[in-house]
Amino acid sequence: MSVSLYSVKLARTVLLFQLVTFVVIGALFALKDAIWGVSAIAGGLAAWLPNVLFMFLAWRLQGQTPAKGRVAWSFAFGEVLKVFATIIFLIVALGVFGAVFWPVAITWLSVLVVQIVAPAVINNKG
Repeated sequence: MSVSLYSVKLARTVLLFQLVTFVVIGALFALKDAIWGVSAIAGGLAAWLPNVLFMFLAWRLQGQTPAKGRVAWSFAFGEVLKVFATIIFLIVALGVFGAVFWPVAITWLSVLVVQIVAPAVINNKG
């Protein structure tokens, strides 16, 4: 299996783990209150959607042969876009929709932890 195909498979698996994480945490918070459950889903989406955006950008650029030095700039642009998207999603969730802070924060951090831990677990398993 080629390295690029393996990285696409790994990225999809990590995104799936993140999706399952915030859906499960959202369901658990929904047991306390529906607003808490929706707030947790909003926090999960604030971490997950920028990762999905970044992966789509990376997959779109994967087939191209970039000029020397352009890979680093593409990665930096993607990361900056990801950070701004996260901030915007958190502002919309907390400021516009009035989500409850703790479910948003806990779910957002949980999805980020999965982003860090899942590749190590997947690589050790395979």
